[in-house]
Amino acid sequence: MQTASYREQRSRVETYFDRTAVQAWTRLTSDAPVGRIRATVRAGRDRMRSTLLDWLPADLRGARVLDAGCGTGAFAVDAARRGAHVVAVDLSPTLVTLARERSPADLGAGRVEFLVGDMYEAAAFGPFDYVVAMDSLIHYRLEDAVRVLGAFAGSCAGSIAFTFAPRTNALAAMHAIGRLFPRGDRAPAIEPVKPATLHAALGREPALARWAPGRTTHVASGFYQSQALELVGG
Repeated sequence: MQTASYREQRSRVETYFDRTAVQAWTRLTSDAPVGRIRATVRAGRDRMRSTLLDWLPADLRGARVLDAGCGTGAFAVDAARRGAHVVAVDLSPTLVTLARERSPADLGAGRVEFLVGDMYEAAAFGPFDYVVAMDSLIHYRLEDAVRVLGAFAGSCAGSIAFTFAPRTNALAAMHAIGRLFPRGDRAPAIEPVKPATLHAALGREPALARWAPGRTTHVASGFYQSQALELVGG
């Protein structure tokens, strides 16, 4: 069940990505030149996307994949090129429109359905073989993020891969510097969490009782600090 804190933060996230920073994210997720700081973020996101793709089979023909918080669709397209049927969901109608425009007409055996919606409810479009949530849970309180993962688990047969912001001194310093940016350029607050705290919370979620942590990777690229974690169904 969605909590009030989840709904409130979802509204902030939607406003930011659909209205406040559309131009910035459109540029960041393209090949257009960007400043030094945003270049580190772009490089970090590229590395993280490659990591999450590497955790999926090279041949995804016949598989259904949920891309939860798809943004401009780069991960969804890459997974579809491996043959997957990808359901790509994002809160922002503007970003989903851009994702559709950027998606190649020919994806071989794969295809992508781009949908505007809440990732909490995206499991209703299942079942899925794999779920990926790259940098989409990082804005939510730990308890809310774990509930979303529990919702994913109910319709996923294989693995769930997601990212979180690891609580480190380096990340805290990045946040402090980030407050110097003009308010309109700031993303909604990120909720850092210690890995041990996250694992404990995952262990308390009944919907994740049969799921165990798998691979994990930390990607650090200037202002981009994110950690991927895989959950594997038992």
